Amino acid sequence: MTAYILDKTYKNINYEQNDLNHQEFESCTFKSCSFTVCNFIAVTFIDCIFTDCDFSNAMINHVAFRNANFKNCTIIAVNFAMCDKLIFEINFDNCKLDFSKFYALKMKNTTFKDCSIVAVDFMDCDLTDALFANCDLYRSEFAGAKAIRTNFYSSYNYIIDPKKTAIKKANFSLSAVHGLLAKHDIVVV
Repeated sequence: MTAYILDKTYKNINYEQNDLNHQEFESCTFKSCSFTVCNFIAVTFIDCIFTDCDFSNAMINHVAFRNANFKNCTIIAVNFAMCDKLIFEINFDNCKLDFSKFYALKMKNTTFKDCSIVAVDFMDCDLTDALFANCDLYRSEFAGAKAIRTNFYSSYNYIIDPKKTAIKKANFSLSAVHGLLAKHDIVVV
């Protein structure tokens, strides 16, 4: 049976592999917690906030994130593609998301602010109206993604192939437009 936890704050906890399984957290706050060895199964986070937490290499199988906000978190090599796709809502502020996967997720209106997003898989994602504010997108992959009205204006190091990614009305800065032309092997000065 799933345990239901409402409006609780957790601080400085190092969670073990199965500590959170079959639980639903609503309006909870997690501060300086480590989830690095967790193998999440049937866990739901609704309106939860994670601050200064570490999720690196966590296995988040069958997890539901419904309006989850991450601030100053380290989330390296996490496969979000295995999350519950119904009402998947997350936002990131000053997080390190390197080598993570969001493959084929619907991420409309998602905000990534001041994040390191190196070598992240956004293939086949719906990033409509998403915001990448001052993010390093080095080697991140967007093939097959829908980035309609997505704002990349202040982000950098991206390479996006407009033939493989729907970027209608997306915003880019002139100084970083070379990331849209990289496949043509031309020099923009």
